[in-house]
Amino acid sequence: MFDALSGRFGDIFDRLKKRGALSESDVGEALHEVRIALLEADVALPVVKDFVAQVRERATGAEVIKSVTPGQMVVKVVNDHLVETLGDKAVPLALSGNPPVVLMVVGLQGSGKTTTAAKLAKYLAEREKKSVLVASLDVQRPAAQKQLAVLAEQAGVLSLPNVAGQVPTAIAKRALQAARLGGNDVVVLDTAGRLHVDEALMAELAQVSAVASPVETLLVADALTGQDAVNSASAFKARVALTGIVLTRIDGDSRGGAALSMRAVTGCPIKLMGTGESLDAIEPFYPERIASRILGMGDVISLVEKAAQVVEEDEAEKLAAKMEAGNFDLSDMAGQFRQMRKMGGMDGLMGLLPGVAKVKSQLAQAKVDDGMLRRQEAIIQSMTPGERRKAKVLNSSRKRRIAAGSGTTVQDVNRLLKQFKDMTVMMKRVRKMGKKGLARHGLPGMMPPGFPGH
Repeated sequence: MFDALSGRFGDIFDRLKKRGALSESDVGEALHEVRIALLEADVALPVVKDFVAQVRERATGAEVIKSVTPGQMVVKVVNDHLVETLGDKAVPLALSGNPPVVLMVVGLQGSGKTTTAAKLAKYLAEREKKSVLVASLDVQRPAAQKQLAVLAEQAGVLSLPNVAGQVPTAIAKRALQAARLGGNDVVVLDTAGRLHVDEALMAELAQVSAVASPVETLLVADALTGQDAVNSASAFKARVALTGIVLTRIDGDSRGGAALSMRAVTGCPIKLMGTGESLDAIEPFYPERIASRILGMGDVISLVEKAAQVVEEDEAEKLAAKMEAGNFDLSDMAGQFRQMRKMGGMDGLMGLLPGVAKVKSQLAQAKVDDGMLRRQEAIIQSMTPGERRKAKVLNSSRKRRIAAGSGTTVQDVNRLLKQFKDMTVMMKRVRKMGKKGLARHGLPGMMPPGFPGH
């Protein structure tokens, strides 16, 4: 997400930071480019106008123009206003109250509402340690209730059994009763959607809301639809007591205009964002972290949090011990590839690292992506346990067998083995340097021969 905007902003601010002293015309020229970049990212025009006007006022002030590093100060001003536009602070889900508390999920048909309801239930069960019951109130769409039941089973949460012929309000009442009897903390109600906002949809949502008294009414909006998502959010906000927004498919939206416009246009906080297709791919929305990603500063906190969720502590300790002893083998390498994919793959990880916009484009040109990770895993899985432990035994005939078994080429196998050799060289350097040597020489000292500058 935000790749296009991040790249444009990176170019603009790189030029500013190189100039040293700045005049008001320099700032004006940069802000003109910022305006164009925001409009190209599909940010709503009123939001763009307000954003640029506020940044201009601050960025042409004496404290910026006369500072020691005016370029950096302009970046800080833009960062601060990005955070304000996105909503200042993260707004958590409201889960307080006498159980069962109700979260009602609303939105247009096709926005990812049912999948989001299941993701939300899994998120609450695993991260908030809540007992969750999900219920589908969608009697309009064929098999909608069955879809949610299947997703709930995959998420490891309870779903309300379907009773044919019930209207949405009756289903909501039954869900609340079942949750009380079952001792559930939270009920997630997945409501029906329409292709557009209409009277029948709004009347149904109002009836359900009156029966269920939800503590959260969350609008699910598809980031890929850009300004259409913002327009539908405004329409829902005008008719329903929305408490927050869940922005889906942000992993497929390189522009990010919907996220930047949503809070400013609706006044509703973005509380969660869907970052992929799996039921684990949902995260809290942190404005300051998103602003940092847009400006190419990365999001190391989210990276650490993802690692903590994916990496088992005892497995990490075992791997560290193997590395320390120099026993890292190809099976361990395959395990690292799997963990990378669980953490969002190459693209997801690169988006969280600071200053990697240019590296991302180089990786794209070199076709270093999740597909490559899967191919490399397939190569390792096509090896025997002995070959994984001892890569030196891999001669030409074995490489041909492995390539055939993994659907790759001998060149692919050789590339993987070269990568594995480079990793082992790097690990040996780390062991030789020790902590003091690593601190003194840093990352360049770890790089094996053949890397740039070595």
